[in-house]
Amino acid sequence: MILAASNKSKKLLYIKYIDTVNAGDISGNRAELASLMAELSAGFRLLADFSALEKMDTDCAPEIGEVMEQLEQAGVSTVVRVIPDPRKDIGMNILSLFHYKSPPRTTTCSSIAEAVKELSF
Repeated sequence: MILAASNKSKKLLYIKYIDTVNAGDISGNRAELASLMAELSAGFRLLADFSALEKMDTDCAPEIGEVMEQLEQAGVSTVVRVIPDPRKDIGMNILSLFHYKSPPRTTTCSSIAEAVKELSF
């Protein structure tokens, strides 16, 4: 399952990955993400929360890459990822190399508290 929300005043897009995520979950969420990104101006920040993720199928990699390209086109400036268990990282940094022409500033944190500090709310 994927939950997404935006906060226009904080220029923030929040995506939370929960339980088991497959490629269909991601592709089915792209229209909602596009709608949320349209509410934000260029220079927005992304908080990608993987803390409740149990498993992400390997066939998600191309879909995640397409989301990265969508984020870049919308003007993301900063990506903060919360990945408490490094074994559950499906290679986000490697995917970033292939899908961001101008990579945003990216940080990986082990907790939401650390991510909030990184985003300077």
